[in-house]
Amino acid sequence: MRNGSLATLLSVLALLVAACGGTEGPPSSSALARGIDAVFADLDRPGSPGASVSVIRDGEIIHARGYGYAQIEHGVPVTPHTVFHVASVSKQFTAMAVTMLAAEGALSLDDPVQAHLDFVPEFEHPVTVRQMIHHTSGIRDQWQLLGISGWRLDDVITTEQILRLMSRQRELNFEPGSEYLYSNMGYTLLAQTAEAAGGMSFAEFTASRIFRPLGMERTHFHDDHEHVVPDRAYSYAPAPSEEESGEEESGAAAGPEYTKSVLSYANAGATSLFTTADDLARWLDNFRHERVGGPGVMEMMKTRGILNGADTIPYAHGLGIGEHRGLQTIGHGGADAGFRSQVNWYPEADVGVVVLTNVANGNPGGRARQVAEVVLAGVFPEEAPEEEEDQPASPADSTSFPTPDAATLGGYAGSYYSPELDALYHLEATEDGLVARHIRHGDIALEPSARDEFVTDRWFMREVRFERAPDGAVTEMRVGGGRVRNLLFVKLACPLPG
Repeated sequence: MRNGSLATLLSVLALLVAACGGTEGPPSSSALARGIDAVFADLDRPGSPGASVSVIRDGEIIHARGYGYAQIEHGVPVTPHTVFHVASVSKQFTAMAVTMLAAEGALSLDDPVQAHLDFVPEFEHPVTVRQMIHHTSGIRDQWQLLGISGWRLDDVITTEQILRLMSRQRELNFEPGSEYLYSNMGYTLLAQTAEAAGGMSFAEFTASRIFRPLGMERTHFHDDHEHVVPDRAYSYAPAPSEEESGEEESGAAAGPEYTKSVLSYANAGATSLFTTADDLARWLDNFRHERVGGPGVMEMMKTRGILNGADTIPYAHGLGIGEHRGLQTIGHGGADAGFRSQVNWYPEADVGVVVLTNVANGNPGGRARQVAEVVLAGVFPEEAPEEEEDQPASPADSTSFPTPDAATLGGYAGSYYSPELDALYHLEATEDGLVARHIRHGDIALEPSARDEFVTDRWFMREVRFERAPDGAVTEMRVGGGRVRNLLFVKLACPLPG
């Protein structure tokens, strides 16, 4: 059954239960548990990664349960106390730390970032703390920069390494304030800003000022990949099918359904919050009682960014402001390795929903909305939309730019160096076209898309554009696509062996 069908069915069932009880109020506790359990039925089985869900209403956790396994290898089940890496759900706590410090006068949100972090280069246009909070700074994304430079995202990646990468940057994606473009680097810098202004480590500040006051006893920023964490979940992804892996059926026993998705981050701010579903539910309830931060800080947390042209974006302080069937939502999702997470607060109903999963196809966003359909049955001011039938896919655009001739391809060949990444690519013209070679990434095929422009199938290097001197000679390569734009690689006069 498709997720949309399941959500509609659960909503109808919950409404019927309420109707049978002679009231339009929320479903009974037993009906609520059955409805929520149904959302996670596919994960609630032996050998499956799982999910942890917690629902809080009016300050009381009304449902908390784990489904599936936190550690498949050891048969450790998920519980409401299982500790998950929650990826970008971390950002609201980083923003909270900076916002609290601003309210106390330790910094201003309109300070240039260099006022607190002297290793950040002076760009053509100044970047402020506020712009980093709202992803309008133009600062390039750290993960994509690392990918271009040769890192794998399952490498150990430390805060120090990311900051050294930042210190080499010379250009921004765009003029600050002119656009919204998600930047994990901006939030790593915000954590460092909080550390500089707060007078203690970022992990200590968030623990003493946010987590402990809210009773989030199993929560911490995980900036040491060797730190042993009891009751933690491991991360998984669905194993590739035989067709995807290129293996033919041999009659041998079927392989495992899941593979390990390794995560060894040792950096914090953009990511790396370790926490539980119950702890996050306590955090969401702070939007109701505002005991940590107070009304002023919590109102600022919900304040959306404004671009230079006065357009308001849906992103606030590490939070997305949205809507679900006529009710406002305040929340964020997260995705690193096989971890997927979603937290949503419904301020008009004083209800919070937390869904944490440890499998790459866990779909916590969809499941969180399904859980809300059960919990808020009879509360939504708008009817659930009717499910639309699947429409046939539009035929793909088969047009392609012709492969340049051998002489043109030969003009691109050579060694290209990025001063901002200290990275090197060797380009070679082959019988099959242009190939970029890297010591860690191997061969990357460049497919022509326009004159002097190419695309690849790598997430970190989607677009490649070549620049020419007045005499027509190729002198530069600009790499980007996604969250990095126009990263400069200079063509070396003497090609290096590749």
